[in-house]
Amino acid sequence: MNDREKFIHFVGQTSPNPLCIEPVKAEGIYIIDVHGKRYIDLIAGISVSNVGHGHPMVISAIEKQAQAYLHSMVYGEHAQSPQISFAQALVDNLPENLQQVYFVNSGSEAVEGAIKLAKRVTGRHKVVAVRGGYHGNTQAAMGLMDNVYYNEAFRPLMPGIGFIDVDDISGLQNVGEDISCVIMETIQGAVGYRTPEAAFMKALRIRCNEVGALLVLDEIQAGLGRSGKLWGFEHIGITPDILCLAKALGGGMPLGAFIASRDHMTLLTHDPVLGHITTFGGHPVSCAAGKAAFDILTTQKLWKHAQAKGKQFIDLLGHGAIEKITGVGLMLAVHLKNEEWVRPILEDCLDKGLITDGFLHNAHAIRIAPPLTISEAEISESCDILLQAIEEVAI
Repeated sequence: MNDREKFIHFVGQTSPNPLCIEPVKAEGIYIIDVHGKRYIDLIAGISVSNVGHGHPMVISAIEKQAQAYLHSMVYGEHAQSPQISFAQALVDNLPENLQQVYFVNSGSEAVEGAIKLAKRVTGRHKVVAVRGGYHGNTQAAMGLMDNVYYNEAFRPLMPGIGFIDVDDISGLQNVGEDISCVIMETIQGAVGYRTPEAAFMKALRIRCNEVGALLVLDEIQAGLGRSGKLWGFEHIGITPDILCLAKALGGGMPLGAFIASRDHMTLLTHDPVLGHITTFGGHPVSCAAGKAAFDILTTQKLWKHAQAKGKQFIDLLGHGAIEKITGVGLMLAVHLKNEEWVRPILEDCLDKGLITDGFLHNAHAIRIAPPLTISEAEISESCDILLQAIEEVAI
């Protein structure tokens, strides 16, 4: 068997039709396969490689930490300098109520930890999520998704979950005094980068304060500069009680986190002790890589260029087959007039050396979420390829 056949045979699959690209090198916005073909990665490994693939500072941090030590003890027992320095850097760039970082391995785990913390803080068990959201694929996180197609086969899900509609201020009356938290993405990803109205988000913040529920903001995609701000909630002018991060957090290494006040986070340490535990969360190599990527992001203020680069995409992508482009910064969704065009366009782009993707809950849209380091010339080249594919398919 060749490697593709072994991949299908030995490695657990997520769909019947994986891309099967065999990468041997990734650098900047490019991925090179075993045949020497170079692809533009227009989705950054799904919003992971914000500072580009293989950034020298990230690689150097990984190598230095790997030579020092790898896993030494389960999370929360040893004072590991990569965790400490990264947590401090994050807190220094967050509102003053977000004081402690609990590192985990992924976005789903960050959401799970946030929900547990909200229940512990409030003594309540009910959770409200926003329709159209996506918060991960573990059992509780899956229950926060209202798309029956994806969670019906895995029921019963976590009980006590209710839903409200995005931008429906009147529906906030459903957030009552029995709710532990409301969780939502600052910018909804799976539906095609839908940005909730600021008035709704501000009203939600007020409602949570009124009833004593915590506001959990999922910035697993929108955080770390992708929206044109360091944090997506900065567009709105509100602050969450708990913030969930992952994807770009590790600079290409597996890392997630939920962040809250010190008083709230301390509740996980007693009654019971070990209220939340993880073996590999905050792995020292992942934290070293994440800290290096965060230093690049904050030193170069890469988010300040995301809005202009996003506008360049929008300006260049003019075609009659495109109904609209939604999103903000470098998280854009190109909505086509016919959903049957999406898959063949994605395949044609791949043939032409451009990696892009669709959306879990939007069959009409194509994802644009490249590394924040993408240049104007690379944006132009990407748009040329995408427009060629659209022209060939949408006839």
